[in-house]
Amino acid sequence: MRGRRASRILLWLALALAFSCASQAGETPRDQRKLRVAASLFPLYDFARTVGRDKAEVVLLMPPGMEPHSFELKPADIVLLNKTDIFIYTNRYMEPWAAAVLKGLDNRALVVVDSSKGLELIRGPEEGHHNETGHEAGHEEAEGMDPHVWLDFSYAMKMVDTIAVAFAEKDPANGAYYRANAEAYKAQLAALDRKFAGTLSRCAHRELVSGGHNTFGYLARRYRLKFVPAYSGFSPDAEPTSKDLIGLTKTLRLHGLSYIFYEELLSPAIAETIAKETGAKLLVLHGAHNISRDDLKKDVTFVLLMNRNLENLSEGLKCK
Repeated sequence: MRGRRASRILLWLALALAFSCASQAGETPRDQRKLRVAASLFPLYDFARTVGRDKAEVVLLMPPGMEPHSFELKPADIVLLNKTDIFIYTNRYMEPWAAAVLKGLDNRALVVVDSSKGLELIRGPEEGHHNETGHEAGHEEAEGMDPHVWLDFSYAMKMVDTIAVAFAEKDPANGAYYRANAEAYKAQLAALDRKFAGTLSRCAHRELVSGGHNTFGYLARRYRLKFVPAYSGFSPDAEPTSKDLIGLTKTLRLHGLSYIFYEELLSPAIAETIAKETGAKLLVLHGAHNISRDDLKKDVTFVLLMNRNLENLSEGLKCK
């Protein structure tokens, strides 16, 4: 699988190089146009468009409705990156394809933003020897690091700062504008954080049971919840064992839980199976990796999705 993916990437890079060479002429000078920004996942796209506002054209690379762990760049994406000023991705654990793609680009002026730079990542539950920062671990360790950093809103604020710094470095004439936008947005995230903390401190239950994969570890840690996913890995391609399903059923019954959560853009089959066994009801919990085509048309924001999450968490955990 990795060999075939590498071959496809090399082919795309060759095609993109040919396209990019033909498109160099006639470029508008940087100070006469908006910043051209590409973001890999929806949270980064939303952060970037909020920081850049009318001085940046921000593109979401991943098609709406696609599950992000199965996303692969197309030749057209490589061409776009060769014409882009700034590329923003989460980290090498969320987008393992990024390093190989970036090495092959002809765009030497591209500013690459690892938005989780400086953040302390969570280790996977099976691993016991990984680097806590997540930035020095080898390939074998990478799958054990939790990449879903945006679901800790204190981390999301730092990610916004990282994006604003990159914007200001690429376009210093508008640096104050980007920093002001970042500060305003961080105030929204700080208010969201306080709202989550206040609501989730009043819950009858602390166990957040999910029929999905290990997405909400950062959110659970931030608000002192116990996150119990159907399977501990970070890839939705994994399948829970019979032992995992029995464990979830026992957890629901032991704590008197009436709800099990499922993730957006993934099949709720596991959650439905457990719900039938226990009589629990289903509630969606949005990881915000990506959004549907309909939500994209409605201009749905990260903050809106998180407020929807809080409503469902409040119901599912019986928060007063």
